[in-house]
Amino acid sequence: MAVVVLCLAAALTHVLLVFLHVAPPNAVSQLYSRPINAWVYPLFEQNWRLFAPDPESVNRQISARVGRTTPEGTVELSDWFDLSAADRAAVKHQPFPSHTAQNMLRRAWSSYLEAFGTDDRPRSARAVMMQTYLANIAAERVAAHRREPFDSLQLRVTTRPIGAPGTTTARHREAVTAAPADIRYLPWWKVTPHGAH
Repeated sequence: MAVVVLCLAAALTHVLLVFLHVAPPNAVSQLYSRPINAWVYPLFEQNWRLFAPDPESVNRQISARVGRTTPEGTVELSDWFDLSAADRAAVKHQPFPSHTAQNMLRRAWSSYLEAFGTDDRPRSARAVMMQTYLANIAAERVAAHRREPFDSLQLRVTTRPIGAPGTTTARHREAVTAAPADIRYLPWWKVTPHGAH
């Protein structure tokens, strides 16, 4: 009986905290914003994109390279590995691809952008958490495709515009294709050593 009561209390607490998170700003949610955010982020984040999706207006290619410190103290760097292409390949022939496989990396990057903006200096605990989350996703995906161990990671994000719907003229396609790509290099991050298992 005690287990049932405990599970019911946990479920009601969870529902209340998520409700306060998604509700319009009010005195209660503002007063208890720290514990509410501590409970909700990153696992229970809510948004309304299911009902009013925000379509991508740019193509982003997220690539990673890794470094390994040798016993002599030098750092060996890998070539760039295209994480976005690996994600697309993983869902290309899946009749029912999972939401996680399609959106985990993309959502991690957009959350990183929201937390950091245009520079890469963390200004909050949430920013540090989003950096760690993005680094862990990238490190796991790179480790799945390489045998050599590594202990540091750098991301490169290449952003290109997407043409507006309905503009199919050759001139417009050429202008969008010729538009310069915005390339952002993130700083090197130390990661838990990864290698062949």
